[in-house]
Amino acid sequence: MTTVAVPGISTTAAALRRLYFGRFAFAIVWAAVTFPLAKHLNPLTATLLVLYPLFDVAAAIVDVRASRATGSPTLLYVNVAISLLAAVGLGIAGTSGVPAVLRVWGAWAVVAGLVQLIVGVTRRKMGGQWPMIISGGLSVLAGGSFIAAASADNPALTNAIGYAIPGAIFFLIAAIRLGRTAKGN
Repeated sequence: MTTVAVPGISTTAAALRRLYFGRFAFAIVWAAVTFPLAKHLNPLTATLLVLYPLFDVAAAIVDVRASRATGSPTLLYVNVAISLLAAVGLGIAGTSGVPAVLRVWGAWAVVAGLVQLIVGVTRRKMGGQWPMIISGGLSVLAGGSFIAAASADNPALTNAIGYAIPGAIFFLIAAIRLGRTAKGN
């Protein structure tokens, strides 16, 4: 697919490309550190769970600054708000047990996934957004599964933590696909 160089788009694409590479790296490292701790919900695990949506807040703020010239940042501000709420909710849920954590994580995944899907659709002309659109849709489905898993006899955090890995891969693919747009081709 060929993209058309439009003033501001190549600059935004370059910034998003860097951001997406950073999001890929963070998610992979976070999952590698958090996954071995997933068997027990303790203060360290709860802190790591809160850290993930806080990183999403920082990434959304970087995204707002990078993409101001190419569209409305309203949905990115919505993402900041829901990720902040998720971090607070996870901090509280971490004291209540795995089912509460899964419900908060799932609700966050559903809403954040919807936002990611819509933002990806609005950025289609930039190129490299199909991975973000697919990832957003999958996040909605995964979130629903986390909420359902909270009612299981022996709910576990492993799937919620594993959720970061496909997301990371989609960010990596999107970053690579944005390469042509970032170069102005």
